[in-house]
Amino acid sequence: MSFRKVSQRTAALVAGISLLVMTLAAFFSYGYVHSSLVVADDVAGTWSNIQASLGLFRLGIAGWVVIVVTDLLVSWAFYRVLEPVNKRMAQVVGGLRLLYTLILAVAVFQLAMAEIRATDASQLMASIESFEATWSFGLIVFGVHLVMTGLTALRATYIPRILGWLLIAGGAGYTLVHSLYQFFPQWDTTTATIETFGSVPMMAGELAFGLWLLGKAIRAKRALPASWLGVS
Repeated sequence: MSFRKVSQRTAALVAGISLLVMTLAAFFSYGYVHSSLVVADDVAGTWSNIQASLGLFRLGIAGWVVIVVTDLLVSWAFYRVLEPVNKRMAQVVGGLRLLYTLILAVAVFQLAMAEIRATDASQLMASIESFEATWSFGLIVFGVHLVMTGLTALRATYIPRILGWLLIAGGAGYTLVHSLYQFFPQWDTTTATIETFGSVPMMAGELAFGLWLLGKAIRAKRALPASWLGVS
């Protein structure tokens, strides 16, 4: 059995597990902690919430750190899984994911600064808003990454085509929504409505791809004569 086959199977496992962990961490850190404690355009309310739940806020930051680490793993894993399809496109996919992860890390640093500045309401809110703006910009890059992942997946004979189209649709959604947030802030209400209705399709592509990779890796037999994904 070649190192190539072992590496691809390992990459699929890493991608699948990392995406599941990342999803759970995101639901906790953003879906629960951030949504519960941060009140848009309300400095006093946000400061009061965080002061009353500082431990929860810190746990939320820890969750973001987990997301950054797992995103780094996914950068490598996606490149490794898609390399047999087209090496150059796989490099673009992995590179865009890495760039997004670096932007996210900068955003999370701003959130950590918010925790340090928790005694000053205005500085705390400024750091949180900086986190949100930086992350939103990063999600434009993330959307392009998903589109490129989907386009690469469509070229593969061993990946269901529906996954490629789901990735492209999700990536287009992220890029559209966060481009509107960044460049047309006067349309925030409309953009928020688009995001609300599109949030499930936007997340579905990557999560479905991760689950497929995980299932494929678990079911794969080590004695396959060709590459475990079905490519030589």
